[in-house]
Amino acid sequence: MAYAALVSLAQLLDQILDHDEHTNYFLQQIKSLHQNTLSLLNFLDDYPGEAALPEVRITTAANQSEDTIERHISDQILSLQNSESSDLYWLKLYGSLRESMEEIDSILKEVNQVKSSSSASKEHSSGSFSPRLAPKRKNDTVVVGLDEDAMKLKGRLCGEFKNLQTIPIVGMGGVGKTTLARYVYDDPLIVHHFDVRVWVTISLNYSIRQILLDLVSFIGVSNKELHKFDTDALLVAYVYKYLKRRRYLIVMDDLWNTNVFDDVRMIFPDDSNGSRIVVTTRQLDVASYADPSGRFHRVELMNMDQSWNLLREKVFANREHCPPELEQIGKLIVENCRGLPLAIVVIAGVLREANQTQDTWRNIARNVKGAFDGSDEQFMEILSLSYTYLPHCLRPCFLYMGGFPEDHEISASKVIKLWAAEGFVKPNGSKNQEEVAEEYLEDLAKRSLVLVVKKRFNGRIKAVKIHDLLRDLCLRKAREENFLHVINEFSVDSLKVIEKSRRLSIFSYILGGFPEVDCSRIHSLLLFQHEALHSWRSFSLLRVVDALSVILDFYPDDIFELFHLRYLAFTFDYTDKRHHYEIPKSFSKLENLRTLIIRQFNGFYGFRTTCCMPFEIWRMTQLRHLILLDGFLPDPCSETCLETLALENLQTLSNIQGFTCSQRMLEMIPNLKKLGITYSSDDLYEEEWSKYCLNNLVHLHKLEELKFHAMPHDYHRSDLSRNLVFPLTMKKLTLSGCNLPWESMTIVGSLPNLEVLKLKKRCRALETNSRSSPLRHNWNLHSTLAWISSSPEMGKLKVFIQIFISFFFLFTNPCN
Repeated sequence: MAYAALVSLAQLLDQILDHDEHTNYFLQQIKSLHQNTLSLLNFLDDYPGEAALPEVRITTAANQSEDTIERHISDQILSLQNSESSDLYWLKLYGSLRESMEEIDSILKEVNQVKSSSSASKEHSSGSFSPRLAPKRKNDTVVVGLDEDAMKLKGRLCGEFKNLQTIPIVGMGGVGKTTLARYVYDDPLIVHHFDVRVWVTISLNYSIRQILLDLVSFIGVSNKELHKFDTDALLVAYVYKYLKRRRYLIVMDDLWNTNVFDDVRMIFPDDSNGSRIVVTTRQLDVASYADPSGRFHRVELMNMDQSWNLLREKVFANREHCPPELEQIGKLIVENCRGLPLAIVVIAGVLREANQTQDTWRNIARNVKGAFDGSDEQFMEILSLSYTYLPHCLRPCFLYMGGFPEDHEISASKVIKLWAAEGFVKPNGSKNQEEVAEEYLEDLAKRSLVLVVKKRFNGRIKAVKIHDLLRDLCLRKAREENFLHVINEFSVDSLKVIEKSRRLSIFSYILGGFPEVDCSRIHSLLLFQHEALHSWRSFSLLRVVDALSVILDFYPDDIFELFHLRYLAFTFDYTDKRHHYEIPKSFSKLENLRTLIIRQFNGFYGFRTTCCMPFEIWRMTQLRHLILLDGFLPDPCSETCLETLALENLQTLSNIQGFTCSQRMLEMIPNLKKLGITYSSDDLYEEEWSKYCLNNLVHLHKLEELKFHAMPHDYHRSDLSRNLVFPLTMKKLTLSGCNLPWESMTIVGSLPNLEVLKLKKRCRALETNSRSSPLRHNWNLHSTLAWISSSPEMGKLKVFIQIFISFFFLFTNPCN
C-alpha cells in the first residue's frame, strides 16, 4: 500500500518541518527525504498502472520512516527534553532515519529508470490503461434484466391472498437478490399499497436484539428513546402492537440460517389483510423453511442479452451508444462474466473509466478471461480486477471498508473523517482533506464498489454499504498487503497478527483484556465488540481509536498519553450514576486530535450523564469536529481559564448543552459550519433566553447547518423570538421544542440560502398572510403545530421543506 504510506509520511514531514526555520546539514537531509517522498508520490500519480513499481519496498521504507519520526517525537515529549537545541534535535532524528532514507534514495533511482522506460514504451503503445478518478456524473442507477422478476414479485405482494405470506428470494451471491428486493420495495405501487414498509438487514452474525432495535428505529422511535426498551420483550410488544391491524411489508435481507426466522416470526401479526414478508437468502434450505410450499422466487444468472444490456447501460449511461468497434469485445467480456450481475457491474466500473479504445478493452478482456481460466475462485478473481484498475489514491480507502462489519451501514461523514485521520488523503488545491475524501467516496460509488443507501437533501452521500463479496475482496487484499487485519475470534494466530499489524478491526470479546503482545506498530483500532482496554500505554503510535460501538465503564486516563491520536470516539457508561463527568485536564495533551466524539450510554434505566470539557479544550488548535451528547463547554472568558487560542479549524460543534453565544465564545470558533445546541428546562427556569446571547449567532459567518433544541417547561413563557437571529449563510435549519409564536417565524423566510427546514416537537411554524390555512394541523400527542407557508418568503427555499411531526403511535388524530 505504497500510496497511503507515502501520503501519510509526506504529511508528517510537512508537520515537523513547518516548526523549524533553522538551516543545518541534518535538517537539509530531512528535507531531502521529504522531497524524495513527494517525487515517489508524483510518480504514482503519473504512472498509476505501472507494474514494475517496487510497492512492497516503498511501503516498508515509508512506514519505517514514519514510525521512527513518531517514536522520536513521543520520546521527546515523554522525556520532557523540549529544551534541547534545534541542531541536536535534527541530528538525533537524522541518525534514526538514515537507513530508511538510504532505502528511499535507492528506490527513487530505480523508479526513475522505470519512468524513463515507461515513457519510451508509451510512445509506441495506445492500449495501456491508466486508472484515474472518475468524473462527476449524474445519478446512474440502472436496473437491467429484472423487469420480469419485478412484475412477478409485485404480483405476489399485491395478490388476492389475504393471509400473511412469506416470499423468499433465493439465489447465489452477487446475482441481484437485494437489488430486486430494493427495486420492488421502492416501487410507487408498493409504497401506495402497504401502510408500513420496513427493511432490515440480518447478515451471518446476527443479534436478535439488534434486529429488534432496527425494527423499532425503522418504525420511527428515536435513538434517545431506545433506552425505554430495556428488555427484548418490550421491543417485541412494541413492534407487534405497531404492526397490528396494519398492512405491512417486511424485507429481511441476507438470511443465512433458519434460527433467525424462528426468532422473529412471532413479532409479525397475521390480520388477514394482505401483509407480506420478503426474505432474501443464498441458502435453499432457508428459503424452503420460510415458505414450506416451495413457492420461492429464484433469481437466475443473466443470459447473454441481459448481460450485454447491463454492461452497456452501466458504461455508456450518459453517452449516446457503444462505439461499434467496441461492441464485440464488450460481448466477449460479459460472456466471461458468466451472467453474474455483480461481476458485470464491477467490470463496467473499470471500463467506464478506461480509455475507449480497442487495445485497452482487449487488455481488460484478456484479464477477465484469465480470471476464469486460471483459478477456482472465479468470481473473486474477476472482482479483484476492480482493485487492480483502481487509482492508487482510492486503494487504501476501498480496503479500509473491509474493516467494518458485514452488512454494516457506514456513515459517510464517519468514514471520511477516518480516512483523513489515517493520512490516506492529501489536500488538493483549495480543497481540504475531508473534501477530497468525500470525492473519493463518490468515486467508489460510481465504480459500484460501495452501495449508496442514504443521500442527503443536496444529493451528497449520507451512508453506504459494501457487498459481502466485495468486502471479502477487501479483507483478502488487506491481508496480502499487511494493510488491515480483522479479528473475529482470538487465538494464537491472532497474536501473531497483532504484532505485525498497523490497523486492527476487532469483532470479538477478549477475555481477560487485550493480550500482552507488542502493539507498538498499531496505528488504528476499530472496536466493534470488545471490553474496555485497561491500558493504552503500549499503543504509543495510535492515530485512530473508534470505540463508539462498545461501552466503556471507566475512563482510560492513559489514553491522553497518545500524542499522535487524531480520531477518538467512544461510548461511556459510568456506573456511579453521577450527573456530571469532567474530562481530565490532561486531555489537552492530545495536540494532534482532529475529531472527538463522546457518546453517553443511557443504559437500561435512562440515567443521563453530562460530559463537561475542561478549559484546556480552547488550546487544542487542531480540533475540527467536537461531537458530544449533552456536553458542556467552559466559558473562555472565565477568570480560571488558562491562556486560550482560537479554534480556527473547528468546523463541527454538536450536542452542546446550555451554549452561551457570547462575543468572545464565537470569536473562538470563527470557521464553524455545523452547530448543534440544546437548552433544558432547568436552564430556562429562572432566567430568560437573553442570557444566552442567541442574537450573536448572526456573527458565525460560515455557519451552514444549525440544530436548535429547547426543552422548556409547559408553563415557561418563552421570549426566544426576541433573541434568536440566524446568519444569512444558513442552508439547513432544525428547530425543536422552541414554542415560537407564529409571527416570529418570519425570520426563517428571510434566509436567502436556506434549503432545508425541519420542525420537530412543539415547534410552531410559519403563518401565511391569511389567518387560516387548510395545511395547519394540531397533532394531539405532542401538541405539535406545523405547516408550510405559501408566502413569498418561503419561495426562497431551494430544495424542500421537511416537516417532522413526532408522535409515538400512528393512531393520533388531528384536532379540529
